[in-house]
Amino acid sequence: MSIIRSVTSGAGRIAHDMRGSVHRARLEGEKRVLERRHRQALAALGSRAYALAQEGALSADALAAEIAEVEARMADVRAAREVQADQDEQHDAVAAFPMLAEDESA
Repeated sequence: MSIIRSVTSGAGRIAHDMRGSVHRARLEGEKRVLERRHRQALAALGSRAYALAQEGALSADALAAEIAEVEARMADVRAAREVQADQDEQHDAVAAFPMLAEDESA
């Protein structure tokens, strides 16, 4: 086998492998886009169902467990925000960042 055939054969294999890799990467990217759109659609559906249940337009009995879970998570978020706000109030920003003292006096 000549050197040219050997190099040509190797280049052909590399090109084939690269096309396969690009194809797999494109398919994976398309799959992730579709999965993200699916999650967004489910989130929108859930938001709408929650709003309808809160308005009384949808039977809350059918969604009682899910609504309780959403409200529990919302309560967790509110509690975390309150803790963060308390910590922010206790933190002396001017001591940590003296340049803020100038902004407060202006």
